[in-house]
Amino acid sequence: MNPRNPLNFSGGPAALPESVLHLVQQSIVEVPEVGLSILGISHRTDWFAAVITELENNIRTLLGLSGEYHVLLLQGGATQQFSTVPMTLLRGKHIPAEYLHTGYWSGKAIPEARREGPVRVIWSGERDGFSRLPNDEELPFSADAPYIHYVSNETVEGLQFHRVLGRDDVPRICDMSSDFLSEPCAANKFALIYAHAQKNIGPAGVTVVLIRDSLLEGMPVDLPGFLDYRSHIKAHSNFNTPPVFAIYVVLLVTRWLMYEVGGLSRMAEINRNKAALLYALVDGSNGFYRGRANPADRSLMNVSFNLPTPELERRFLAESLAAGFSGLSGHRAIGGIRASIYNGLTFPAVEKLAGFMEDFLHRMAKTDCLAK
Repeated sequence: MNPRNPLNFSGGPAALPESVLHLVQQSIVEVPEVGLSILGISHRTDWFAAVITELENNIRTLLGLSGEYHVLLLQGGATQQFSTVPMTLLRGKHIPAEYLHTGYWSGKAIPEARREGPVRVIWSGERDGFSRLPNDEELPFSADAPYIHYVSNETVEGLQFHRVLGRDDVPRICDMSSDFLSEPCAANKFALIYAHAQKNIGPAGVTVVLIRDSLLEGMPVDLPGFLDYRSHIKAHSNFNTPPVFAIYVVLLVTRWLMYEVGGLSRMAEINRNKAALLYALVDGSNGFYRGRANPADRSLMNVSFNLPTPELERRFLAESLAAGFSGLSGHRAIGGIRASIYNGLTFPAVEKLAGFMEDFLHRMAKTDCLAK
């Protein structure tokens, strides 16, 4: 096992659990029950149909999802859903859909929606540098909107909603790409949830979509087949050649969550402990590590912070890389440092990072770096 794998703090694609990684390694040579490499198994086999069925059932079980939802395994990432959602729900409408602009990724979704129909941005954090999230009093949701859309966790800025937003009488659409299956979720309160896999649940190549039956009513009849949720429902996520490898790895991750971790409540406890360790170090650094997010809105998935100077940030990144840590550079949009602590990143790995950060702080304090 590459010693860097356990210390991969990348914002995505992210680290896989070690036991899953071993199974993936074996499956590339041969899936035991099939006798073929996972890279060469047909999507038309009974074995792969069983993989899809088990994965759907595992997701339903982990989330306590009711029977009125379809579980789809699609391609195109969250970026495709930025377009597919409004094509499906906003095209031809005169009343605006309501979007929240809380950071980099929600900002990507809004212009795509405007291609299809009217959009009202009911709150934007741009004026505050996307350093906080809105409280309920700042969100003037209307009763007649076709839907509301928000991103549950902004990976770039390190912001996360810790509550469900919106009205129960308006369809909730949520991009949960970076915190899906990281904790229990009131999934049955949403009309549609989408999440690409490469943060918490697998490699890039597959996007999970949970869609309620009632949302299918009144959809446009002239959508391209590939962009019509009904096509994928009818084909059982096998409308065209799907990413067999990526879907199989997501199945392995759901097994890991269920049978090794012990479910989403236990996963949430682990994730909270990881985040708490890093935030405590940031808060206790006397301003050396400078958190970007309002403490009440901090992400449990992405710990974003800055150092006193760009020079110190470059030195931190160079020394951390030399020490075996990967993926700590902040997103290109804002720079700085970002430690992504998704499901596959273990608590011992976070302890090692915290130790490095504490040592780096003490070493800089003994020089003139902090005085500059």
